Amino acid sequence: MPVRRDRLRRAGESAFGALLLTRMILMTLLALLMVTGGAWSSWDTARDALRSPEGAAGPLTLAACDRERCTGTFGPSGETVALYQRIGREPGETLEVALRPGTAEVVRTGAPGVLYACLPLAGSLLLAGIVIGGGLRMYRTAWATAGAGIALLAAAFALW
Repeated sequence: MPVRRDRLRRAGESAFGALLLTRMILMTLLALLMVTGGAWSSWDTARDALRSPEGAAGPLTLAACDRERCTGTFGPSGETVALYQRIGREPGETLEVALRPGTAEVVRTGAPGVLYACLPLAGSLLLAGIVIGGGLRMYRTAWATAGAGIALLAAAFALW
């Protein structure tokens, strides 16, 4: 015949189970919020890198680069525009870019531009991997998530 536990012990076990469930729900929501925030942040630039709404895409010849940005002449219109993705750029280079609507700012097009735009998503995948592994104790999922973030970072810098 099984022995019945007293009410206090059963209540304590129920409360501990509720705390564990609450922790899992909060960590899942935190990981989803991080990845959603990274994707949202990436989409603003990636949208312009994927397509140019008015067909305002073409070559940009860099004229000068400083710590903030590179400026140059945008081929189709001949106007001077700014490229804020300045890593590893030298004056005289020619890049394929798209003009952001309503601004004098351009973003790179093609795979390098899309991958560079997705860097916030890569960072959020790395952080979500830590939350998934540490908070949810889902180690394989955490390694896969962090691996996707590392692969995205590596691809962005390899094609840049």
